[in-house]
Amino acid sequence: MTEKRARNRLILAGIVIGLIAAILVLLGNPKNMGFCLACFVRDTAGAVGLHQAAVVQYIRPEVIGLVLGAFVVSLIFREFKPRGGSSPMIRFVLGFFVSIGALVFLGCPFRMILRLAGGDLNAIVGLFGFSAGIGAGVVFLKRGYSLKRTYPLSPLEGAWLPLVQVALLALLVVAPPFILFSEKGPGSMHAPIITSLAAGLAVGALAQRTRLCMAGGIRDVILFQDWNLMMGFEAIFVAALVGNLILNATVGGYFNLGFLPQPVAHSDGLWNFLGMLVVGLGSVLLGGCPLRQLIMAGEGSSDSAITVIGMLLGGATAHNFGLASAAHTITDGVLTGGPTGGGKVAVIIGLIVMVFIAVLNTKRVAVSSVKEGAVL
Repeated sequence: MTEKRARNRLILAGIVIGLIAAILVLLGNPKNMGFCLACFVRDTAGAVGLHQAAVVQYIRPEVIGLVLGAFVVSLIFREFKPRGGSSPMIRFVLGFFVSIGALVFLGCPFRMILRLAGGDLNAIVGLFGFSAGIGAGVVFLKRGYSLKRTYPLSPLEGAWLPLVQVALLALLVVAPPFILFSEKGPGSMHAPIITSLAAGLAVGALAQRTRLCMAGGIRDVILFQDWNLMMGFEAIFVAALVGNLILNATVGGYFNLGFLPQPVAHSDGLWNFLGMLVVGLGSVLLGGCPLRQLIMAGEGSSDSAITVIGMLLGGATAHNFGLASAAHTITDGVLTGGPTGGGKVAVIIGLIVMVFIAVLNTKRVAVSSVKEGAVL
């Protein structure tokens, strides 16, 4: 495939994904949250009882669709390659803290773009933090950071996370009494199951074919001045922005330019920056952002599956121990919500742990070998 053709496919995929995100919000998902992998994984953790925050409990079909879409398409194109063994426990820890950082910011990189497309200027601060984290990760990549090689595994090893998604879908449809569903708050806001599942399948398939990864896109810009991968996310932003502006003009309430108030967001600039700094650094050290981790898990990577489990437990921990931020709201002129003291401490600990991991796994190599060895 020529570079121009690949770039056009990325742009087309981005446009489709951005429009899908806008439609999901129209059909019931929270504002500026057509997709948020950290939030949706957290919601699923709550639904199966891993945390008790009643407002964020729902098995999100979008996540199920993402993994199954990538799984099916990778089988069709013979790209399902079960593999693993590359520092799984380190990946678990990194995934755990990436989830914490995202929930202090209140969104993954995907939602950061969608928040910006909805007029939320706090997302710009998050974008600066995310980019700074990737820049820090690039420093370690240049010095030879690596979590070592992967090894071929059995098909069952590569398929277990997609199989878990099938089980979660069954639980969502049957809705047994031990599965928890929010009656209010963001967890109660969702598009119809079939629509959400179809959207996830489509995005999973498109992301698998185009290798969409925002961390990888920014990394390529910093390292090689290569903007190709970033064009996919630029297209997502433009399509979601256009969709939101159309909905705002016809229905109202879908675009609000400014810092406050914004749906499911806070305006504490420092912790928006630092939360996404953790996400950016962790994404580079992992070899992909949360979206890319879910897609690679669908392709058979048990290392990415372990990362997703780390994200799942990170989301549960964030709510069990009061680490997740609360949305800023104004009641009778009083501003409430924002990052918690525990969340701030967790972000700092996450940064220290990530730098420690990066230093211990860095061995000096030539810069020219970075792109060939990266899996973003």
